[in-house]
Amino acid sequence: MPAMPGISITMDQARAGTLFSHFLDSLPGGRESRIHIIADSDADGLPGAAILVRALNHDGYEYVTAEPRRKFESAWTPEVRERLTKRHLDALVVIDLGTRSTELLASVPTLLIDHHAPSGVPGYATLISSYGSEPTATSGLLAYWCSLALAPGLSDELLWLAAISLLSDLGDKAPFTELARAKSLFGAAALKELTALINAPRRSAAGDAAPALNLLLTAQSPKQILKTESPELAALRKAKEEVADAITTARRARPYFTKAHRDELGADLAAIRVDSPCQVHPLVAQMWRGRLPKSVVFGVNTGFRPGFVHFSGRAPGGIQLLRFLRHRTPAGADDSYGGGHDQAAGGALRIPIWNKFASDLGFGPELQVEVEGK
Repeated sequence: MPAMPGISITMDQARAGTLFSHFLDSLPGGRESRIHIIADSDADGLPGAAILVRALNHDGYEYVTAEPRRKFESAWTPEVRERLTKRHLDALVVIDLGTRSTELLASVPTLLIDHHAPSGVPGYATLISSYGSEPTATSGLLAYWCSLALAPGLSDELLWLAAISLLSDLGDKAPFTELARAKSLFGAAALKELTALINAPRRSAAGDAAPALNLLLTAQSPKQILKTESPELAALRKAKEEVADAITTARRARPYFTKAHRDELGADLAAIRVDSPCQVHPLVAQMWRGRLPKSVVFGVNTGFRPGFVHFSGRAPGGIQLLRFLRHRTPAGADDSYGGGHDQAAGGALRIPIWNKFASDLGFGPELQVEVEGK
């Protein structure tokens, strides 16, 4: 099936459902097709994957599997491609992991479901994207809309999963009617508590979101998960405690500032440097955005991955942070740099590349990272 641009088209429930149905109809194996879903490990991608698995199973697709991305992975890393190749798939679905023009699995029909700013689409892939639509549906909500085309009878049963996606990425005031309806059916407090727990494993040092996905694939409601003791729930609670401890440590870090790009960007840059194996840099950036409302804030983590610096930026409304970063893509950067949204973007750079990048942004020695072995 030809690639669908999905970039300049307003995406709504009807269009998402139509594209999803067309993708499934194009599979020569029909309901016997071996479909694998790889999703981001957060509380947007994981509910999206669970929604699709459950809807496909309900409609008679028996050979559907799903996995979250592992720490440091994307759908395009060689390890993932090798793992997927061994599955001998008839179709691949990638949800909430961005889009790239780079080949995934040659000759395997591929569906991309995403809400991030696209950076290309493989020529053989179908794209369902809400980027450019206002309001912008999360990947999980797009998956929910897709599911309604396949299994409309599951609209209430799967609604809480879509609500977790909305709460995770857009917060309690997400401008979609699905969230208000889910709160009335499943309880606002339970939805919020479960969202925080689902997000915790991917932020932990291990980054293993499989227990979270397992819960979402089988449970009937948030309250069932929260009230039923299980090894998966225990893993989520342990991860949440670990991340909370890491955030407590990160709160002690101070910001550093540069005005080097104020005229071009329309804001000063601030960076808060932490050293943690946990994925706390996005939380640090978000935390300091409230304290520095007129600045672009970067959470910079030098301890997340050996040999790399990971950073996550948050910008005031109207500041095109993603465009700013992509315009300054440093030599040697790979596809892990420059992803995200207009006001929430970042990436990862090898230490020598990061050091030059930080210097070019105007930061001083406080953000320079020593290369091991030197």
